[in-house]
Amino acid sequence: MDRLTVKVKIRSESGYLPSYETEGSAGMDIAAFIKDDLTLYPGKTAVITTGLYIELPAYYEAQVRARSGLAAKHGIGLVNGIGTIDSDYRGEIKIILINWGHEPFTIKNGDRIAQLVIAGYEKAEWEESEILGETKRSGGGFGHTGI
Repeated sequence: MDRLTVKVKIRSESGYLPSYETEGSAGMDIAAFIKDDLTLYPGKTAVITTGLYIELPAYYEAQVRARSGLAAKHGIGLVNGIGTIDSDYRGEIKIILINWGHEPFTIKNGDRIAQLVIAGYEKAEWEESEILGETKRSGGGFGHTGI
């Protein structure tokens, strides 16, 4: 399968390119690019710089996702669940972390703090209608199928 090429600019002193850790990885690990260690206390958030700038092709996004190991072992996640980097954004990629855990967590320069998944998307157009197609579920919402 051909790989998508994405232009990337790295602050020269950073040197940390996102990378796939295994052949089957969907997400590339992305590292912190910070001058000093940062301690994230329980319940607190921080915006972590990465030293990376990207140029995505049209109709692609970079999804910023939490790393499962940090979440499971330390309670570290993303404030917004999944972040979206749009194809027209050219600023530095920054990661908004939160400590959901019970202990302070220290982030060091070069620590892998999140992952990026590059995904294509389509633009939708709305068509107003008074009638929507019926389905088995229809208006059934939260928990309507039980546990």
